[in-house]
Amino acid sequence: MADEAHGSNAPDRLGLDVPASDGELVASVAGGSSAALAALYDRYGRRAYSLAVRICVDEKIAEDVVQEAFIAFWRDPGRFDAARGQFASWFLTLVHHKSVDAVRSEERLRRHTGPAAPDEPSEGGADTAALDAVTAGQVRSALADLPADQRRALALAYFAGYTQREVAALTGVPLGTVKSRMFSGIQRLRNLLGPVTGDSETFDGGPA
Repeated sequence: MADEAHGSNAPDRLGLDVPASDGELVASVAGGSSAALAALYDRYGRRAYSLAVRICVDEKIAEDVVQEAFIAFWRDPGRFDAARGQFASWFLTLVHHKSVDAVRSEERLRRHTGPAAPDEPSEGGADTAALDAVTAGQVRSALADLPADQRRALALAYFAGYTQREVAALTGVPLGTVKSRMFSGIQRLRNLLGPVTGDSETFDGGPA
């Protein structure tokens, strides 16, 4: 099989107790099978949500992103080209793009409805390795206590791997504002995670 089956909830192939491949499920979705779409959701929904929540941080937004990605595929299954790679990689890339778009949209909405953040560059502190010393769950819990603009900037930089300049481009704000938000957010994370990491130093603001 070109695509490896990853779950037991997929429809049986040819009436046998053998999970259908991704390719077979995609073909069934193209033929209008909602059961095949449900099988793909069972197979990749959790992975898609984990990716979305790392980028969006907000769980509700992450849930909406995953739903939108599956709906987009349901409406136009032909957008997936099996000749260019596996469905899993393609779909998770789609979720990644939609997650970034959601963060950008939320940032745009925040700029129109909330006060402007200070546009001042700031200097970083010590190495970012302290963030790696705690579990992702502890970091997400601490991030949830930050203002939305700081939380999004840090999530894009540390979980999605973007540089500060890329975060500025994605969120549509000046680089100085991104640095200021990340610096303020890191200061608050340091206070929240300091007892866990045993580090009282200031974290770096990430690569520019």
